[in-house]
Amino acid sequence: MTRISIALALAVVACLPAASQSPGDDLAGMVGRMTRIGSASSPTFSADGRRLAFVSNTSGLPQIWVVDAEGGWPDLVTGLDDPVGFVSWSPGGSSLAFTLAPVGGMNEQVYLVRPDGTGLKRLTRGGRETNRLGAWSGDGKRLSLGSNTRSNDAIDNYVYDLASGDARLVTTNKGTGGYDDLTRDGSRALLNRLVSRGDNNLFLVDVATGRETLLTPHEPPGSFTGRFAPDGRSVYLATDKGRDLRAFGRVSLDASGAPGAIEVLKARDDAELSGFEVDHQGITAALVWNVAGRSELELFDLKKSSTKLPVPLPAEIVGGLDFSRDGRRLAMTISGAATPSNIWTLETTMGALKQITRVPHPGVDLSTLVRPSLVTFKGHDGEPLSAWLYRPATAARDFAAVLSFHGGPEGQERPGFNSTYQALLSRGIGVFAPNVRGSSGFGKRFVNLDNGALRENGVRDIKACVEAAVAAGADPKRLGIMGGSYGGYMTMAGLGDYPELFAAGANLFGVVNFETFFKHTEPWMAAISTIEYGDPATQADLLRRLSPIHKVDRVVAPTLVLHGANDTNVPVVEAEQVVESLKRRRVPVEYVLFADEGHGFRKLPNRVRSTLETVRWFERYLKPAGGTSQ
Repeated sequence: MTRISIALALAVVACLPAASQSPGDDLAGMVGRMTRIGSASSPTFSADGRRLAFVSNTSGLPQIWVVDAEGGWPDLVTGLDDPVGFVSWSPGGSSLAFTLAPVGGMNEQVYLVRPDGTGLKRLTRGGRETNRLGAWSGDGKRLSLGSNTRSNDAIDNYVYDLASGDARLVTTNKGTGGYDDLTRDGSRALLNRLVSRGDNNLFLVDVATGRETLLTPHEPPGSFTGRFAPDGRSVYLATDKGRDLRAFGRVSLDASGAPGAIEVLKARDDAELSGFEVDHQGITAALVWNVAGRSELELFDLKKSSTKLPVPLPAEIVGGLDFSRDGRRLAMTISGAATPSNIWTLETTMGALKQITRVPHPGVDLSTLVRPSLVTFKGHDGEPLSAWLYRPATAARDFAAVLSFHGGPEGQERPGFNSTYQALLSRGIGVFAPNVRGSSGFGKRFVNLDNGALRENGVRDIKACVEAAVAAGADPKRLGIMGGSYGGYMTMAGLGDYPELFAAGANLFGVVNFETFFKHTEPWMAAISTIEYGDPATQADLLRRLSPIHKVDRVVAPTLVLHGANDTNVPVVEAEQVVESLKRRRVPVEYVLFADEGHGFRKLPNRVRSTLETVRWFERYLKPAGGTSQ
């Protein structure tokens, strides 16, 4: 294993190719600096609590690092050619389990490696199948995996035995499911099975027999995640059964595994539970609340069913929770609009936070970055909506602005660090990033307001977003629109439905034709998407009506299209249709295809180029008459 410090990693990053190394190219230099800002995520404690493994892109590509739990110089564990997704330290301490995305694609593979970087071993087949990393058993002898090896339209669940090296199929699914947790002896699993996007259930599974017991009967839709109590006699869960906002609850199990009713332990009227973790002693739970996109963290006393300690945060978003085995520390990621994602620990008795990693931001003064303000407004029918407004420091009003739509569609726009936003802002271009109907974080009623034919209302929200952005100070004649994945769908829908409102657009790996999407996407993705979008077998007319490709002849704004060649979620045929149609009509269009990326861009040179192309595009077309661009 290579001993390397964050400082030394800066030298590695500096040597990587960028779009331009010319000192006179101010735009390219600024974008390069902004995009090189690192991140750290997925913290996981060693068995003795003395070390932390995490994933960081400091070396240019997300890889695994290990650092002393008190902080200091990290060790680089993996130096692979493809990006690492998540890492999880085995309870026994001998292995790190992680996912790797070959050429950035969706067909992730699951590996084991020793903490010193030796003994790399792939557990999955290494083909085109989609694989997922699940939970460890408490004794560290078993690891759960998800894979569509049996059938490409379903992600099933396996338990891998470390001693024998065998992976046994335990649960089959229609669509997708995964194990949220295993009991300490590995005899029972907690299956999270998706019925459709926006609706799932939890099941207690006997690992030896595969017998399933439903824990969350409910009238759909419903959203649940869970963790076993240390003794395996109850399950803690996030639940929205019988309520709109997710709360923290518990289900007791009798000796046979039969569940009682869901008991709500903590709920809020102003926020929903976005994540939680239970310590190994079963004494404390860490609860993360989503308040319109910002996080609030508290430690909850499981014995007294009361708040033990609220935790003030230094930035807007917290996630990636992991308790040390002794329960004395809680590891997490903390990030924000002007705060790159870093690993922090919380001393659970006194509540003291400590920053463990300090990812590099060479040449960027973080204090100069823009933090957004929350804007509330109404949709076309009066539905309450919100957005994060990033106002450029150079102008209070009449500034060029880009509307940025998040993916999902069940995603949520949150005030996290975004290098593209900050690069645009540095050039005097504001960002208006809304949460239209169908976004998560605001309850199950809101997230399901765009299902099927209701998607037309979500598209109508685009016009309301424009009106809100203009009311907040944006110049109506200098508006752009962009987004990735489903945000790309909204981009093309906006350009086609409201061509008079936008001066330019950027479609990043977006869905534009539901007919070709369902035909070419991963079969398991298609199987779970019929409620969200419509069923191609029975609702072909609806899907055609909702597809932006059928209004692309109305697009007049110059359009940038960026896509990964290895994208199996939103296949590249989606981009090709847009480019071909706009070229035929002589609408200005630029197409950038990344040969070594999948759904999104994770390699540093590609991230630099995608950001640079996006900023250049909007600067070119949103500048006032007589303005210049680099």
